[in-house]
Amino acid sequence: MAGLIVLIVIVVLVVILGLWAAGVYNGLVRLRNLVQEAWRQIDVELKRRHDLIPNLVETVKGYAAHEREALDAVVAARTAAVTPNETMQQQAEHEGALSAALGRLFAVAEAYPNLKANHNFLALATELTETEDRVAAGRRFYNANVRELNTRVESFPSNLFAGVFHFARADYFEIADAAQRAVPQVGFGGPAAPLPSSLPSSPASPSSSATTAPGAQPPPYGTPQ
Repeated sequence: MAGLIVLIVIVVLVVILGLWAAGVYNGLVRLRNLVQEAWRQIDVELKRRHDLIPNLVETVKGYAAHEREALDAVVAARTAAVTPNETMQQQAEHEGALSAALGRLFAVAEAYPNLKANHNFLALATELTETEDRVAAGRRFYNANVRELNTRVESFPSNLFAGVFHFARADYFEIADAAQRAVPQVGFGGPAAPLPSSLPSSPASPSSSATTAPGAQPPPYGTPQ
């Protein structure tokens, strides 16, 4: 009888331990999936921003073609931002530099009244600003999930399961330079028209192919493993 009681206690303990282990494992899986989902949301917005920039550059060229420094800075920053197979830190640095270059381009546009009144420019600038806001919100959500995942991966006893089942720390998506955190803001004295489904380049400008990085589709950026 005593042996049966001991056996039952052992079985109960094994069941409890198994349920606890399953809970820890499933929690790590859930957090990893949340991090990856949050990054995919950021990636969608980054790709949209990259796709809008060539039209913006061509529109500005039609009115301020001699502003080569500001235009070239945006083109170079975009090319760096769509570079494949980068680390999360490299991607964040390039996106920050792109935001700064866009901010300088919008500042240059203030000196050109005709450009500021251009339908395409207003629509593109407004859409880029809204995209920047969504990227910032997505970054906060992503980093919050990364923080929770990393805490679980490093904390005892969940770190034991993380090591056995290869749950790794995820990288934060952060812009270190405070000057690069500024979101380009558009305030040209009037409401922007809705963004057309197709935004043509300015008739006075050359083909936009010179501003587009090689490859029609930017690749995924630093997807957490």
